[in-house]
Amino acid sequence: MWPAGWDGTAQVAKGLSEEEAARRLTEYGLNTIGTRPPPPLWRRLSDQMRDPLMLVLLAAAALTLLTGDHPDTIIILLVIGANTAIGLTQEVRAERAIAALAELSAPAARVIRDGQEREVPSVELVPGDVVLLGEGDLAPADGKGVEAAGLLVDESSLTGESVPVDKIAADGPEHSTMVSGTVVVRGRGRAIITATGAASTIGRLASLMDTAFALTPLQRRLAGLGRILAVVTVALCAVVLALGLLRGQPLELMIVAAISLAVAAVPESLPAVVTLGLALGARRMADRHAVIRRLPAVETLGSVTVIATDKTGTLTEGRMVVERLWTAHGEATVTGIGYVPQGHIVRAGSPVTPEGAPDLVALLRAGVLCNDARLSPPSGDDGSWKALGDPTEAALLTAGAKLGLERPALERDLPRIHEIPFDSGRKRMTTVHRLPGGGARVVCKGAPEAVLQHPVLDEDGELLAQAVTWAEEAAGAGYRVLAIAAADRPAHIGCPEDWESGLALLGLVAILDPPRSQAKTTIRAMRAAGITPLVITGDHPRTAQAIAERLDITATDRQITTGERIRQGTAGPLTDVRVYARTTPEQKLDIVEAWRHTGHVVAMTGDGVNDGPALRRADIGVAMGRRGTEVARQAADMVLADDDLATLVSAVEEGRRIYANIRRFLLYALAGGAAEILVMLAGPFMGMALPLLPAQILWINLLTHGVPGVALGAEPSEPDAMRRPPRSPREGVLGAGLWQRVAFMASFIGLITLLAALWARHAGYPWQTLIFLVLGAAQFGAALASRARPDTLGNPFLLLAVGVAVLLQVGAVYLPALQDLLGTRPLPPSCLLVAFVLFVLSYVVMRLQALWGRSRTLNRDT
Repeated sequence: MWPAGWDGTAQVAKGLSEEEAARRLTEYGLNTIGTRPPPPLWRRLSDQMRDPLMLVLLAAAALTLLTGDHPDTIIILLVIGANTAIGLTQEVRAERAIAALAELSAPAARVIRDGQEREVPSVELVPGDVVLLGEGDLAPADGKGVEAAGLLVDESSLTGESVPVDKIAADGPEHSTMVSGTVVVRGRGRAIITATGAASTIGRLASLMDTAFALTPLQRRLAGLGRILAVVTVALCAVVLALGLLRGQPLELMIVAAISLAVAAVPESLPAVVTLGLALGARRMADRHAVIRRLPAVETLGSVTVIATDKTGTLTEGRMVVERLWTAHGEATVTGIGYVPQGHIVRAGSPVTPEGAPDLVALLRAGVLCNDARLSPPSGDDGSWKALGDPTEAALLTAGAKLGLERPALERDLPRIHEIPFDSGRKRMTTVHRLPGGGARVVCKGAPEAVLQHPVLDEDGELLAQAVTWAEEAAGAGYRVLAIAAADRPAHIGCPEDWESGLALLGLVAILDPPRSQAKTTIRAMRAAGITPLVITGDHPRTAQAIAERLDITATDRQITTGERIRQGTAGPLTDVRVYARTTPEQKLDIVEAWRHTGHVVAMTGDGVNDGPALRRADIGVAMGRRGTEVARQAADMVLADDDLATLVSAVEEGRRIYANIRRFLLYALAGGAAEILVMLAGPFMGMALPLLPAQILWINLLTHGVPGVALGAEPSEPDAMRRPPRSPREGVLGAGLWQRVAFMASFIGLITLLAALWARHAGYPWQTLIFLVLGAAQFGAALASRARPDTLGNPFLLLAVGVAVLLQVGAVYLPALQDLLGTRPLPPSCLLVAFVLFVLSYVVMRLQALWGRSRTLNRDT
């Protein structure tokens, strides 16, 4: 509903200034979809603080503050502040990158106001405005065409169709409606704006995306882990507190000890490890021209089991290319990619020359003459050739150039003197050219069913039958087929009705929007990684099937269905299908939901307006930055600025690396924290009333869970990370045997620590100090053994962090200032030797159980 005072006419004409019109549009949410203001700072902070582990840390900070342990309070708050700052910084940087990408779209429109042509920002358009549209223009809003001259519009961003649509000024909506975001590829026209903002087609699509972002798999797993750790921590600390009080320890001392154990038991570095890992992943992705809009999106890519991709411009080049030619003398193929006029015409396995293939020269010469497109060479920083006009005609120009047929030279020799423009009813186009020696040449091109018939052609039935058979075979393979015919006429060419009769068939041209050069490699990498690729497109089923078969996505015809079958309920289980053609935006949502409902983690890639809702509904949406519409970019979690599908493979590997590092840190941190609790619980029963002082617990926790723990988040990926299937979406963060490994390492570290303490006590050495030293040394050995590639110098930061931590741990035993702070006493060399041996033993045991866990995972996957 329009706000009061909006009657559908240009507001400038009613006395409102352009600034006031723009203000009202923004006030009522009718500005460009996807340019909503960023959330306020308090909401960003609230989102960061709602993480369960962060809540546990806040509670621990509050308890230490109540007991007067201000240094520990400051340390915990610094960890919380650092984690929050990293997350906020990355979010803001991502939003700024998205804003920069948004500048790629045209922000202005040409409008007639007060009888004069003016250029105004698109957000100032209102219903009733008359806009001018020309070749290369972006439709700024929904409208109805009132004037059209050869107007051809690319609606692939909305429908997924590679072939532009002919527009005429008519009462019927099919051929006169202009939709915001579509591109004029040929001709000119005028349209009356009928809807903008939320009331437009894009606005209605955006309404399907109003649901908030759901938690990613990683966030769900960590939230569950945080709740479990909170309950277990409180229970164990209560037991330690009760045991200490029963043995006559002071109440204040035991409260501080219990709080210290709480900090030790909760891996407070986990949020920092997660954030750092995601931030490093986002930075690596940015180096590969990917913009991460939300940090967890990097991890989610590593857990996906299904990638649903759009076809046009995502799997394909988004540029029509002539691939096959047919004449009465035989077939030929065309090499080369895109609109670059480089390549060869190949017949019988060898490139042909103009002199050796006059039939192909005649065919392509006619295709270049009967043509309104132009090729634009690279300019500035953009090194690619571009098509101005119908991409199908641009493909003919490119193919002709590969035989040395340049349009300017041909037009000088054979200037156009008459034409019958293409329209969707006749499905053909005819041009008339003056011959140098007098007379004229008539050239006609169009759909086979419109050209391969009498009286258009004057050919025998056998040749026509051969042409029809070849055209049907090529169309069945997903090609768009054009028939081209010509005839020379005397000076008097007659009336236009006679031009398209008695022509000679020159041949057929098969055109396709080909797969991207790296798409097949990407699909193979996904399959090797155990990920199921899907194609969801609005294009024709045969075209979608042809592309899917080229990329090895489909194996049987039963894996292909259409939106009509889905609507009728005859498509069968949606999860049995691999290619979905002629789909609507609503059906894309249904497809994504069907896969998610069966427990899959779904990633959706796309670039069009019609991809927006599905991008938002998927576990992770990946939009294209160059070809992508604003709706797609704003709906996505990640934007590929270079539109390169190969980046997806890197993103999947990056996500798996991050999740593996999180599990690596959990094993290390939880095992160490549990070992400390085990020592504190078992020590009193072995005659050691208080095995560790609160300050000692916090010191060990600071050195082990601090820099070395965070450094584990920067470990490189394992060599076979992309040769294993994705983990099960139902698998917990401690699943796949990780909690058993935690229990084993915790028991091992706790046992060797207690045995060392009993030996020191029997020998008369400071047993409490030895517990302090061995607990730290064993965990440092475990940290070094947790490396993904221990036989390399990868992640030198971890080596440096462990080295510094070892020095600080030893310094805490021998430096007087730290002795007073931590309550330690000097140890003899024999105790240092014991600590070193246990350090090495912890390293060996951690490596052995890591190898066991890896072989167990491989056996499970196979």
